[in-house]
This record gives sequence, structure tokens and C-alpha cells, in this order.
Amino acid sequence: MTAATPLLEVHRFDAPTVADGPRLIILGAVHGNETCGTVAIRRLVGELQAGAWAVTRGQLTLVPITNPLAYARGLRVGDRNLNRALVPRDAPRDNEDRIANELCPLLAEHDVLVDLHSFRTGERPFVMRGPPDNQGVLEPFAHAAEETRLAEHVGPTRIVEGWLSAYADAAARRRARGLLEESDPVYGVGTTEYIRTCGGYGITVECGQHEDPGAPDVAYRAIRQAIALLGLADLPLEPPPADFERLRLVAVIDREDPADRLTREWISFDPVAAGEPVGFRADGSPVLAPRDARVVFPDPAARVGYEWFYLAEAGG
Repeated sequence: MTAATPLLEVHRFDAPTVADGPRLIILGAVHGNETCGTVAIRRLVGELQAGAWAVTRGQLTLVPITNPLAYARGLRVGDRNLNRALVPRDAPRDNEDRIANELCPLLAEHDVLVDLHSFRTGERPFVMRGPPDNQGVLEPFAHAAEETRLAEHVGPTRIVEGWLSAYADAAARRRARGLLEESDPVYGVGTTEYIRTCGGYGITVECGQHEDPGAPDVAYRAIRQAIALLGLADLPLEPPPADFERLRLVAVIDREDPADRLTREWISFDPVAAGEPVGFRADGSPVLAPRDARVVFPDPAARVGYEWFYLAEAGG
């Protein structure tokens, strides 16, 4: 079934008895210039509508373009980052708030999420998963085993965790600088974090560089693997790779001044040694890696007060 909410195009494919299995939702183009998921989802929709295969257990929901305004403009965002502060609002203020008011209830209806993205710099796809099981305040969770199994089956051999805890530290620093909205830990909540608050679990698959012609194939494989793993359809399940690189995000470093600059053109997951400068502040003081790490998501054009780069360490 294809439905159109005021903002979102939603394709639902139900088994004869939906209650027999899990409800899986797949998102593409949460960021408008990350289109590999859109291509892959439309390919899947075409196969299902043509009867090439069918959902025989549970429910599959496909959203090819999650941020239509950003997608139409070919930009990452419409008014702001949809994958931050993703919460319903009684008085939506911008494009992304209006999407959130449709997307959050949709996510809450599902058990599992695969969110398909791409990146600006980097050499190979990776998966982002959530925290270990815990009863803490920041991100309580009880599905780490299931989420890890999903992350290990969708294809990429690099798995990264630790997002929200690293972001909470950045939020505290923003609060000290008087950036009130961005200082709330909820500002780090995106699609996967939100579905976890609803009792589900989810992963983000970073499928390759934005313009990589192979990225849609990575996204397509990830979708099919998730469907096969969850038993939603009679699709072959490939075994997980034998070895994984496991990393944990440990720091989010913000740009504090327009004159802040990176020391070089870093590529995601480039190694940096303890004490090595990653960037320089406007006054010339270096921003040093506190220990051996990897530079992740470096953004030389980051807005002041927002993420400039992340640091990750082995582990997870």
C-alpha cells in the first residue's frame, strides 16, 4: 500500500497477518543530498509492486525521501538537521519540525529501523549502532543483542557506537558557552535514538560517499539483509563477515569561530596520534587529540557552534 501523508511518501507492505512478525521501517534521504537510500528503496518498491517477491511475515514500511524539501534542493537540510532534536512539537517552527511530527509517530509504530545515509569524506561504508543494554538516564536500552546482530548482517565491516553519550558531553560544553538550544542532550536525538525511546531498535548504515555509484547497491543489500534476518520475506540471508572493526565515538568537537581551521583535509577514520593537532582555533591554539584516535566526519565548513569533527577509539 502506498500512502501520502502531508509531507511523506510512505509504502507499506503487510503480511497476511501482520502480528506474526516484526514491523521494519527503512528510511532514505533523511539528509536531502544523501540519495543512495532513495535509489535503493525505489528499487525495492518496484520489485514488490511487480510481485517479484512478497512480505510474508510482519510489516515492511519504506520511506524513500524523508526530507522532501532538502531533497528537492539537493541539500543536506531544509531549515536545520532533521537528525538532531527529532521530537514531536505542539508548535512546529520549521520544515524539520513539521516532518518530525509525521515521522516520530511513524517510527513509534515500528519495532526495527534501518536508516540509510552517505558521507562527504571517507573510503568505506560503516554502520552506527546504539549503546549496550543499560538502565541509565541518557539512553536506556534493552535490545543491544538484536541491534548488534542486525548491524553485523547488513554488509559493512566497520561498526561505530557511542553517539549519544559523546554528544551529551558536547552539549555540556555548549551550555557553558550559552548555546541553549544546542546544549540540551535531546539535541543529539535522531531517528535511531528516537525509535529506541519507543521500545524499538535501529541502525544507521553509511553506504559510501554521496556521489559513489556503488552506494545504492550497499543500501539495497542492507535492506534485503535486514528483511531476510528478520524473516519478513523468503530472501536469502548472507552470513556476516568474519571480522569487524569496532570503534566508539568518544568526543564531539565543535567549531567555535569562523576562523577555526582544520590542520589538513582529513578523511573520515583517518588515524590521529595522541598530542597531534587536528585543527587550530582562531587564536592559533591547537586542538590536540587527547589520545590515539580516528577523526570522523570532519567538516571544514561547519557552522559555528556545531560539530566540526568527532573522535573515535577502538572498542565497542
